[in-house]
Amino acid sequence: MSGFENFWAIYGNLVLTLGTNALLALSIWLTLACGMLAMANAAFMGIGAYAAALLTMNYEASFPLALAGGMVAPAIVAALIGLPTLRLSGVYLAMATLGFGEVVRVVVLNTDSITGGALGLNGIPQMTEWWHVLLAVVVVLFILWRMRKSKVGRAFDAIRGDETAAGLMGIDVRSNKMLAFVAGAMIAGLAGALNAHLTFFIGPSEYGFDRGVEILTMAILGGIGGLAGPVLGSVIITTLPELLRGFADFRLVVNGVILVVIVLFLPQGIWDPARFKRWMRQGGKRHA
Repeated sequence: MSGFENFWAIYGNLVLTLGTNALLALSIWLTLACGMLAMANAAFMGIGAYAAALLTMNYEASFPLALAGGMVAPAIVAALIGLPTLRLSGVYLAMATLGFGEVVRVVVLNTDSITGGALGLNGIPQMTEWWHVLLAVVVVLFILWRMRKSKVGRAFDAIRGDETAAGLMGIDVRSNKMLAFVAGAMIAGLAGALNAHLTFFIGPSEYGFDRGVEILTMAILGGIGGLAGPVLGSVIITTLPELLRGFADFRLVVNGVILVVIVLFLPQGIWDPARFKRWMRQGGKRHA
C-alpha cells in the first residue's frame, strides 16, 4: 500500500468531514452576513440527511436525486418557519430557531416507522466520494463569492449594518432575510445529505443543540468578514481534537482553552481582512 493510500485509509473520513463541516460553517455564515443569529442549521442538516437517506434506502433514488432532495426538503421547511420567525431578531430569533431544532428532534424520535426513532437509520449506502465533497464546497464558495459582489450581497451588508436604515433606502429587508435563511438551509441540507452517505448511520442525537453550537463556533472562530473565515474555522474545530489526542482525558479541556484564547485576543475571528490591512499599513509606515 502506497503512502497516500495508507494516509487515506486512516484519515480519509476526517478529510471528508472537513468538507461537510465547511459547508455547515458557510451555511450559518450566510445568515450571519444578513444580520440574523439563526441557530437552526443543525436541524436543517438533519432534515437534509434524513430526506436523502430515505430516498436512497426506500426508493433507490440516484445519488444526485438524493442530494437534490436533501437540499429541497430543508429549503421548504425554512420557507415555512421563516414566515413567522424572521420577524424576530437577535437573541429572540436564536431562541425561536433553537426551539425549532428541538421540535425536529422530537418529531424524528416519534416517527419510528419512517426515521427509525431513537435508533436512527442504519445501512445507508456509502455513495459520498471525495470529489463530491470537494465539488460541493467549490460550487458553494463560488456562488457565495459571486453573491457578495452582487446587489444581493450589498443588501445583506446594509441589513447587517442597520436594518431600519436599509429599509428606508428601499431594500426589501424581509425578502432578503428569507433568501439568506432558505439558502443557508439548502447548504446545511447538502452537508447533511453528503454526510449521511458517508457515515452509513444517522440518528437524531447528531443534529441537536451541541451540533448547532459547534456550527456557530466554526463561523465565529474563523471570522465572518470573508468566506475564508468559516472554512478556516471549520478546519480548526474539526482537526483540533485529532491534534490533541496526546492529551488523552485532558483533550477537551485543552481544546476549550485554545478556543477561549483565540476568541479573547481575536474577537473578530482569525480571518479579519480589516485587521490584515491595518497590519500592512503599520508595516509600511515602519519601513518608510
